[in-house]
Amino acid sequence: MAQSTTKTSVHSSQTDDYKGNSTWWIVFIILTVLSFGTRLYKVDEPDHVCWDETHFGKMGSWYINRTFFFDVHPPLGKMLIALSGVLTGYNGSFPFEKPGDKYEGVNYVGMREFCTILGGALIPFTFASIWEMTHSLNAATLSASLVLFDVGTLTLTQYILLDPILLFFMLASFVGICKFRSCTLFEFGVNWWFWLIFTGITMACCVCVKFVGLFQVTFIGLMTIADLWFILGKLSKPISYTVKHFIARFVCLIILPILVYVGFFYIHLFILNKSGNGDGFYSSAFQSKLQGNSLHNASMPKDVSFGAIITLKNHRTGGGYLHSHWHLYPENVGAKQQQITTYAHKDENNRWLVKFYNDDEKISINDTVRLLKHGDMIRLEHVPTRRNLHSHREPAPITRKHYQVTGYGENGTGDYNDVWKVFVDGGSDGNIVSAVTSKIKLVHVLQHCVLTTSNKQLPKW
Repeated sequence: MAQSTTKTSVHSSQTDDYKGNSTWWIVFIILTVLSFGTRLYKVDEPDHVCWDETHFGKMGSWYINRTFFFDVHPPLGKMLIALSGVLTGYNGSFPFEKPGDKYEGVNYVGMREFCTILGGALIPFTFASIWEMTHSLNAATLSASLVLFDVGTLTLTQYILLDPILLFFMLASFVGICKFRSCTLFEFGVNWWFWLIFTGITMACCVCVKFVGLFQVTFIGLMTIADLWFILGKLSKPISYTVKHFIARFVCLIILPILVYVGFFYIHLFILNKSGNGDGFYSSAFQSKLQGNSLHNASMPKDVSFGAIITLKNHRTGGGYLHSHWHLYPENVGAKQQQITTYAHKDENNRWLVKFYNDDEKISINDTVRLLKHGDMIRLEHVPTRRNLHSHREPAPITRKHYQVTGYGENGTGDYNDVWKVFVDGGSDGNIVSAVTSKIKLVHVLQHCVLTTSNKQLPKW
């Protein structure tokens, strides 16, 4: 047993000395210089928009101009592109309309260099992480060289894209967890806490660039579970020892990343305070906070009354406005009546007139205003076509389990299938429907079904 312990101690000492040896640093520096040299070489070529620079350069410009937009990816990568543009003199004026557009008089190189520098860091990150896992200079050198000479990775990191930013944070978090696991002899020390917190922050940044970063969260999560299982198996340690390790990882690898993720979205919404082409995907209440939006500081009645012209928007993010137009459903697709759809953008065809359900009740100029309340029955007349929102027992054209919704009638006159009952979300009898803030359900009086949308597109009839 004494001989075995001595051999292990000597091996550890040799490993530490090897890292301090000039050979280790010479190899590391050579790989790092080659990495940045090969990637920054002619980074300004070609001098036109390439590939997805169309999207991410444009979004960087929107951040600089504080114009709100909608995108499937979280905000961090695009915010960093915008920040690099601002710091290197780009003013956000280039449109990035399509690949091939020349960068004439545009300071685009700074944004490319920023992405390229992050891409260049992949090689030293690879070297450091493999060294921490194997303590083999040959393995670390080979692994870093494979990334260094990979043409695909080199090319991907030379343009204004999210991929080099994503890969940077992905490998940074991997380096962090490897360094953290190597601090077993100094548990709860300064280095131990630093690398644990570093791993949590970079892991959160990885998800904040693209949701594919969740795979990295899963990977680090599995490594953490394995570590905790090993710690739990140390029977010589009290249970409080395991609890402390669990709490440290819970705070740094779960709570801290959530706070970082939410924090970047707060910054995102704080910066983008002007109306853009993406605000139609969000609620009217949200749109009213954007400068330049038609609802921003708009003068309108607080409550909705009969005789009001309104727009109705699906409450889900990405939901559209209730919409219609002069097109009819084709033959053999339910009733050949006017199509009712949703549309994500503001349009004259989104306007609906709130009417009494009983045609005998008319609104005259001398009548007292009657407010729309929870439980009221109404008809909704499409203002441009003057046909009523209508449903019946015909199956919907796409989702056959639902009933078809159409526009029906002439000059606002239809039948009893046009009658809907209004329910305020969380409301009770007598609650008034408020503009912008109220969420309502429209229930068909005869079919007892709620008006909804499937978010599926109609075919090109």
